[in-house]
Amino acid sequence: MSLQPGDYQRIPARTVRTAWAACPKGTPAMLVRDRLDVLFEDEEFADLYPADGRPGFSPGQLALVSVLQFAEDLSDRAAAQAVRTRIDWKYALGLELVRGASNVLAVLGTTDRVAPAAGVCCASGG
Repeated sequence: MSLQPGDYQRIPARTVRTAWAACPKGTPAMLVRDRLDVLFEDEEFADLYPADGRPGFSPGQLALVSVLQFAEDLSDRAAAQAVRTRIDWKYALGLELVRGASNVLAVLGTTDRVAPAAGVCCASGG
């Protein structure tokens, strides 16, 4: 896998509006993003990836998911569910509100364990 750094500096406008409308006081995940901006830049992980190969997932986002998962004492399955369903996590990760469940499960590396329970058809990629 190769690293193709993503730009998650700008949170999508719809995600910002919806997150603040749903949580006017903010949540710890939202406050982390607002106070610390992008916590982990993909470029920080560049030395860990080869120059060629299939593009990998954003290591910065994976690292932030791990931090949020630890902070909330969540299982892998619960963290995958949080990325897929929680607006505040999408805000912290700089994601669009609508994102395919198979992408999130693959990013977290729990596809084999979670996909059957979540009803996701991994064979078709969606």
